[in-house]
Amino acid sequence: MAILINWLLAALAIMATAYLLPGVSLSGFVPALVTALVLGLVNAFIKPVLLLLTLPINILTLGLFTLVINALLIMLVSKLVSGFQVQSFWWALGFSVVLTVVNWGLSIFKQ
Repeated sequence: MAILINWLLAALAIMATAYLLPGVSLSGFVPALVTALVLGLVNAFIKPVLLLLTLPINILTLGLFTLVINALLIMLVSKLVSGFQVQSFWWALGFSVVLTVVNWGLSIFKQ
């Protein structure tokens, strides 16, 4: 049950973030659910490999390169999910930052 609640909260966070940023478009709640699922899978399987491969540059930038990785992964998800579009790398970077803040705000309801 907790996984389902987390999935729904992630979809709500994605919808709220897409509403806040004009460079990100989402066509409804079902694409938000699919985006949350695909983004979760990408973050679980691809992101750790990328973080390991980019460890030297991540150390040099004191972890800020992780933002670039997040933006690239969001752009990948936007290519995989129909109904979810990000216009550019900068919008993906903003989406990543705003999504983090919205998820943090919604985490209050998880407890």
